[in-house]
Amino acid sequence: MSRVLLIEDDRAVREGVTLTLRRRGHEVEAAPTGEAGLAALESFRPDLVLLDLMLPDKSGFEVCRRIRATQQIPIIMLTARGDDIDVVLGLEAGADDYIVKPARGEVLEARIRAVLRRAAPSDGGPDPAVTQPAETHGDLTVDRAGLLVSKDGQDLALAPSEMKLLLYLSATPGRVFSRQQLLEHVWEHSYHGDARLVDACVMRLRTKVEDSSRSPKYIQTVRGFGYRFGPL
Repeated sequence: MSRVLLIEDDRAVREGVTLTLRRRGHEVEAAPTGEAGLAALESFRPDLVLLDLMLPDKSGFEVCRRIRATQQIPIIMLTARGDDIDVVLGLEAGADDYIVKPARGEVLEARIRAVLRRAAPSDGGPDPAVTQPAETHGDLTVDRAGLLVSKDGQDLALAPSEMKLLLYLSATPGRVFSRQQLLEHVWEHSYHGDARLVDACVMRLRTKVEDSSRSPKYIQTVRGFGYRFGPL
């Protein structure tokens, strides 16, 4: 199972989540502060980070940005409020998903599995037995087998959600997908209405692949419908 780094200052939540995940076979390292979490990131080398937004020494937003500055490890935010600006700010800082506390064990497990699958997506990918060349879309080169994306020859550092969203959209250039379709296929969420995940990821992805986020040629908005890749 996966190695999970939990950064959470509330002792009861920290112990409860740790026990829940360990019972499900995960290896867990728990840190009570942002600095302790960042230190554990180097020594523990987790597969995924569960990150509380309200930490005593530094905000979860800052911790998220510091992780994203050097690594594209999956990050799931833990928040006590699921319908306010904190969620949006956390997603904009680079988180892949969020969970509202208190979370049931099956919810934690489902989100962890989904975000880890995003780190090695298969949707739109090639048959592993068949070698396929990398695709070229304008200035972008997409290697689905290697999970690599480059622009003008420079590799792009994409978080798991950004990578899977780009792979999914670029598999059928010109096709329009609704936010709900993207939520279900990329984030694997069955509930409706949480367009924040999609919109925040699109915003982050555009800053990396577009020459101008205001005039995107790759990740285009189709007003009233959703998003599409191109046409270039």
